[in-house]
Amino acid sequence: MVDGVTHRAAVYPGTFDPLTNGHIDLIQRATRLVDRLVIGVAVNEAKGPLFSLEERVQMVEAETRSIAAQSGVVIDVVPFRGLLVQFARGVGASIVLRGLRAVTDFDYEFQMAGMNHRLDPEIELVFLMASDGNHFISSRLVKEIARLGGDISSLVPKMVLERTLARTGTVEAKGS
Repeated sequence: MVDGVTHRAAVYPGTFDPLTNGHIDLIQRATRLVDRLVIGVAVNEAKGPLFSLEERVQMVEAETRSIAAQSGVVIDVVPFRGLLVQFARGVGASIVLRGLRAVTDFDYEFQMAGMNHRLDPEIELVFLMASDGNHFISSRLVKEIARLGGDISSLVPKMVLERTLARTGTVEAKGS
């Protein structure tokens, strides 16, 4: 509590490889719930990232700058490795924000929520359902479609589109 006002901080973790419009939607909606949002960009070599950690952090920072300015919420983009609850504790967050797209997400997230609660019962998990039009978007599918020459222009922000197409060696999609 600062000056009699409770400040709520949340962590929104992910690999963001690449950042999608679904991620942006959750970030925008999260700013209505918290005073500070820490976007934790996870190190996860096992997923075979398209972009380096530094590139992912830079893209998330660039794409969230205007959201922070419009909402008045502090948005920090921080790389992390290790346990999510330790990261959340380390950045002063008492909330972990996760997005849900489908039943398969729920099954995985339910297991993770139980384990994270066991590791640190003081950290609350908040799920936001994907908005209409975003429930099918995943970074994995975006990468696959881009590699195969499909149109991802409606799935990612413009800067991310350009970088993804350049990285995958595909031509710019029609209509973008």
